[in-house]
Amino acid sequence: MRWIVCFAGVVLAAQLPDAKIKRDPPYQPIPFSHKAHTAVGLKCAECHTMPDPGDFAGYPKTATCMACHITVKAESPHIQKLAGLHKEGKRVQWTPVYRIPDWVSFNHKQHMGVAGVSCADCHGPVATRVELWREKDLSMDACMQCHRQKNAPNGCLVCHEQR
Repeated sequence: MRWIVCFAGVVLAAQLPDAKIKRDPPYQPIPFSHKAHTAVGLKCAECHTMPDPGDFAGYPKTATCMACHITVKAESPHIQKLAGLHKEGKRVQWTPVYRIPDWVSFNHKQHMGVAGVSCADCHGPVATRVELWREKDLSMDACMQCHRQKNAPNGCLVCHEQR
């Protein structure tokens, strides 16, 4: 029985992208530069809100973008596409860069509030990026190393649901 569990773990781990291998940024429906937006003073949480209970940092609504882009770069074809989506009440279908498996529980608010983890700790220097790619390791080993460094609990049920 143990070998089945080990084998399943190896198979599942093999399906996760290796962050040590530089990959091209995924296609995004609208080009977006975090570097340009943080240069004008925007903070991560202004666009990536975390509604309770804080498990996810969301993508910005088009209304958030259009608050500035109604006038800023309004002539850009990309901003016109954004404005069209906003007018139709549709969201931008961003391609996720970082995903964790469904069997892992992660709460952004808890990590950022209680543990004092910054966005860059897990996502890399996003504020300096014109395009994003998965550059940080979010493997179980990387998370457990971080927990050890911060003297945080490391038991299985801290991150994994009991089934």
